[in-house]
Amino acid sequence: MDTSLLFLTFGLLVLAGIGLDAIGRMTRLPRITLLVLFGILVGPSVLDLLPVAANGWRDPTATLTLTMIAFLLGGELSRPRLKAHGRAILAVSLAVIAASFAVMTLGLSLFGVPIALSLLLAGIALATDPAATRDVVRSARADGPVTRVLLGVVAIDDAWGVIVFSVVLGLVGIGSEGVLVALGEGIADVGGAIAVGLVIGLPASLLTGRIQPGEPTLAEALGLVLVCAGVSMWLDVSALLAGMTAGVVIVNLAKHHDRPFHEIEYVSWPFLILFFVLAGASVDLAAVVVAGPLGLAFILFRVAGRFAGGWLGGRLGGLTSAQARLFGLSLLPQAGVALGMALVGASALPAHADAIITVTVATTVVFELFGPLVTAFVLTRLGEAGAAPPEERG
Repeated sequence: MDTSLLFLTFGLLVLAGIGLDAIGRMTRLPRITLLVLFGILVGPSVLDLLPVAANGWRDPTATLTLTMIAFLLGGELSRPRLKAHGRAILAVSLAVIAASFAVMTLGLSLFGVPIALSLLLAGIALATDPAATRDVVRSARADGPVTRVLLGVVAIDDAWGVIVFSVVLGLVGIGSEGVLVALGEGIADVGGAIAVGLVIGLPASLLTGRIQPGEPTLAEALGLVLVCAGVSMWLDVSALLAGMTAGVVIVNLAKHHDRPFHEIEYVSWPFLILFFVLAGASVDLAAVVVAGPLGLAFILFRVAGRFAGGWLGGRLGGLTSAQARLFGLSLLPQAGVALGMALVGASALPAHADAIITVTVATTVVFELFGPLVTAFVLTRLGEAGAAPPEERG
């Protein structure tokens, strides 16, 4: 591959992202939605303008970007915040997982989908997109009880999702290993990611923030992200969970830090641009059309499950009736984790592989385009958009 073309492509995409950010400010459209649309436009499905293959760079870019976001989300789970909102975060995350899985499985089964396929698609539906959710919160300058619970929920719900999906793989009979082995593999993945986060976070909480008192320097912050992403890929564990664990450890143990991840916020926007544009460029629009009725059913049942789980968990967690009623709709964005689950699920059920991949790709496009819009609407409707102090975007 010509390195000059690679640099030119990425440079132009970052500059285009700045322009899309400006459009988002003027139109109130989430910049994530605009970036995905732009990626679809310049990708192979429409204009095919990218001189480098998006698929070859999507995975490493996604891993690095999600690790950055995970550090930032982990930083939201400080002791004071957990004391104030921990009950709501746990109640909502568990209720959304349970309700989404139950509604999806029952709804798809009644729709005539085979039970094994219904279970796998229900497991895939549990995945969310923390990168898009956090960027909507930051772009809208949102703050308040719902915003804080939302950031806590998206930080931990993928861990529940991995475990549930692993159980589902056992139920549908992946290999001859069964439920216990599949569950053990899921717990091992979660446990391994947490162990990586602890190994990186514990020394980082002691050593960082000494060169520039009060917060880690950009070099320290970026170094931690790269090491965490690299070790996670090497050990084949979730970089998202590893980064989140490291973030939680550092924010709670580094007493000499004032703002432990401030520098990561400055550098994350260019990577987010590449991540979402490349995600859009990887979309096969033909798959969206092929998904048809099954894809529509997936969308309707996932929305219903999120709505029900958000309402139930919100009420159990102490949110007001108005907040709980809308909360689940803020959890619609869905991206890379779901696609990864789909690939594993396709190998588990080869007879339904085409349906699993096609439906997941198609619905991920829909949720990635419209999910951020709904999240922004919820935060605005509940009066939390614009409540945070102004900060420089990007």
